[in-house]
Amino acid sequence: MILLASSCETFLDVNTNPNNPTDAPISGLMTNITYQTTLNVYRQGRTAAFYVQYLASPNPSSSSDTMEREDFSTMWFNLYNAMTDVNEMILKSQESGAKHYLGAGQVMMALNLAMTVDFFGDVPYSESFNFTTVTPSYDDDMTLYQSIDALLTEGIANLNAESTSTIGLDDFIFKGDIGKWKKFAYTLKARYLIHTKGDAGYSDAAVLSAIDNGFASNEDNAQIFFFEQDRNPWANVARNNANLLLDGWISEQFVEALDGTSYPTIDPRMPLLIGTTDDGEFLGTVNGAGRGNAPEEGARSTLIQEQYYTSTESPLLISTYAELKFIEAEAALASNKDRAYAAYLAGISAHMDMLSVETAKKAAYLADPSVSMGAAALSIDDIFKEKYVALFLHPETWNDARRYDYAYKNMNLPDNLNPNLSGQFIRRVAYPDSEVSRNGKNIPSVTLLDRIWWDQ
Repeated sequence: MILLASSCETFLDVNTNPNNPTDAPISGLMTNITYQTTLNVYRQGRTAAFYVQYLASPNPSSSSDTMEREDFSTMWFNLYNAMTDVNEMILKSQESGAKHYLGAGQVMMALNLAMTVDFFGDVPYSESFNFTTVTPSYDDDMTLYQSIDALLTEGIANLNAESTSTIGLDDFIFKGDIGKWKKFAYTLKARYLIHTKGDAGYSDAAVLSAIDNGFASNEDNAQIFFFEQDRNPWANVARNNANLLLDGWISEQFVEALDGTSYPTIDPRMPLLIGTTDDGEFLGTVNGAGRGNAPEEGARSTLIQEQYYTSTESPLLISTYAELKFIEAEAALASNKDRAYAAYLAGISAHMDMLSVETAKKAAYLADPSVSMGAAALSIDDIFKEKYVALFLHPETWNDARRYDYAYKNMNLPDNLNPNLSGQFIRRVAYPDSEVSRNGKNIPSVTLLDRIWWDQ
């Protein structure tokens, strides 16, 4: 019997499937993490685009427009799936002394964790990856923000250290450029520190210090270019429009922020961001109202193919130099208006350069008195307005909108608003149904009006 058991064990070992590995190498984890994290930015941007009125549904009373409770089980899974892989890469990197992979992993963990907290508030983290429980407890969102900052600090230290192995083309974001990874970490530091502006421990100086080490130009942007067989997901949205599938319709709010209605000057970026109607007009859809008396596809502006955000070759943006300059403008506004104004103009210029706005049109826009008002007259409203345009389709705009109390000019509540919101804008999303069924006893009791800790 002993011999038989031994023979069976050997037989099973011989027949282990080599094409179904049970242990992922660091390089493979890096590839999947950078790819899936970038898709998580898109997934959140797809939701947030309706809350901040970049997009509007062509159908009246659509839940995305009217800020109804929705089930984000898939988004939750994708965020935690990425973080599980990051955790595995961190452990393997620690064991092997692969400091650069470790540092990049800590930056990716900070980013995914921050995206999770910013949408849901308190979430599982400290008990999520040790597999000692299937019902992990929820960590306080403010405490998790401290963990996010610590991860970025540790990530920078490890990216500065000697490493036993070098990141290469397995890194879809920076192709192994450690200098850019460090700038990215500092840029994220600035992003998450500015979220805490209302907190007693907030420091403009800390934000500005991080900015000094962050992105220096558009060449540093954190982004992914997709493969020929796997298009930029915003390109798929535009293709749906072309195929009459009613996807990616543009909100009236966003059109009017660019066409001279809400602000004094017409923005030359408009035809590079969105399409016209069949009559050649820029015409948005009212959030919550749907198509109204213009049911046909070509009667409203939509995302269209082959623009900067929607080409099959377009990058999917994680974090940009333009975003960083607007963070700098906000952080410097109270103490150094000259620095704030220079950063504000640089943010506009950087975004226009990304879109390849014609030189003359760019100069004319920047010369308009409503845009170039001078350092003394620069206000937080000016900064948030231009950042709103420059972060088109990015989920970070929803964080800005909540911090700014949705005070964008002429931003109105959608028609047919969810009555449970009592005439107010949404402040968070609900915990997903999958988590309610599996871990319901640990889920905090919240409504869509309860605010994330930094949104006070």
